Amino acid sequence: MKHENQTKRKAVVLLSGGLDSATTLAIARDQGFQCYALSIDYGQRHYAELNAAQKVAQSLGSHAHQTIKVDLTLFGGSALTDQSIEVPILEESPNIPVTYVPARNTIMLSLALAWAETLDCQDIFVGVNAIDYSGYPDCRAEYIQAFENMANLATKAGIEGRRLTIHAPLILLSKKEIIHMGLALGVDYGLTVSCYQADKTGRACGGCDSCRIRKRGFKAANITDPTAYKTN
Repeated sequence: MKHENQTKRKAVVLLSGGLDSATTLAIARDQGFQCYALSIDYGQRHYAELNAAQKVAQSLGSHAHQTIKVDLTLFGGSALTDQSIEVPILEESPNIPVTYVPARNTIMLSLALAWAETLDCQDIFVGVNAIDYSGYPDCRAEYIQAFENMANLATKAGIEGRRLTIHAPLILLSKKEIIHMGLALGVDYGLTVSCYQADKTGRACGGCDSCRIRKRGFKAANITDPTAYKTN
C-alpha cells in the first residue's frame, strides 16, 4: 500500500509570506494537494516576507519549500526593487503605483512552471487578487488565463497532453472573504507579512498601499488585526 503522500496530486504554490499567498496555500492543502511552496527572493526591500514565508510553509505543512533568488534590483523600476524610489504612504491613486514590479508575476509563474514540470505536476497555485488590490496588470483574470494558455503551448507536459492549470482561487474575492476563508482553513495571519517596507522583525509601516488594504480587510471581516505595526 502506498504512503498517503504518494497518492496525492502535487501542486506548486507561490508563497510570498503575505496574507493572500498563505490563504492560497491553505486552499491547495484543503483541496488535497501535496504542496510544494515556492518563494522568490527578487531583491525586494520587504525581505521580512521571506522569513514569514518559511514560517507559513511550516505552519501549513508544506511537503517542501524552496526559495529562489532572482535579482530584479539590477533593473529597478519599482519602489520595491529600487531604494531611490520611495514607497508611497497614505496616497491613493487611480494609476498603477510605483510599487508595481515589472513582469514580477510572469517571472514567478515561469519559475513555478519549471519546478512543476520537474515534479511531474500539473497544478500551480498563485494568490493574485483583482478586487482588493493595487491595480497591478498581472493580477487580472485575463492575465492568468493567458499564462495558462502559454504554459500549455510551451512545455513538454502540455504538448504531451498533461494539461497544466494555473489556479487563482482568490482572484474574485474581497479581502474580507479571503480572511474568513483563511481562518476557517487554519491560517495564522500573525505569521504573515504584507507590508511593502516591513522592518527586519516584520513590523509593518501601517501606511503603504498593502498595509491599508490589509487593515481594511480585517476591519470589514470584523476580525482583530494580528499585524505588528510600527505605528497606528
